[in-house]
Amino acid sequence: MVDWYRRNADVLTLTLHVQPGAKRSEIGGLHGEALKIRLAAPPVEGRANDALLKFIAKLFDVPLRQVELRQGGQSRHKVVAIVGSRIEPEELLKTVLPKTNLLDMPTQ
Repeated sequence: MVDWYRRNADVLTLTLHVQPGAKRSEIGGLHGEALKIRLAAPPVEGRANDALLKFIAKLFDVPLRQVELRQGGQSRHKVVAIVGSRIEPEELLKTVLPKTNLLDMPTQ
C-alpha cells in the first residue's frame, strides 16, 4: 500500500516532506511515508509554500488554482490537495527519479 498519496474521486492528496533552501527545486524520492520535495525557495514569508504549490501544479499539469495547501503551512511536513490531475503519482515518480530508486526494485 502506498501511504504518501490518496485519490478520492477527482482529488489527489499528497503527503510531503519539504526541504526549502535547496540548490534547485526537485523531487527527492520517498521519505518515510511522504514524498520528499526539495525547493530552491527559502522558508521566509511563505515563499517556500508558494514555490511548492507552483512546483506541484507544474508537475501534475494543473492550473495553480487547483492546488491547495491543506496542512503544514509552517512545517516541513505538508499535505497538498490537487483537483483534476489525470497524472498518476507512481508513474510520475518512475519518470523523474533515477533508475536506482527503490521504486524500480521488484516487490516481494
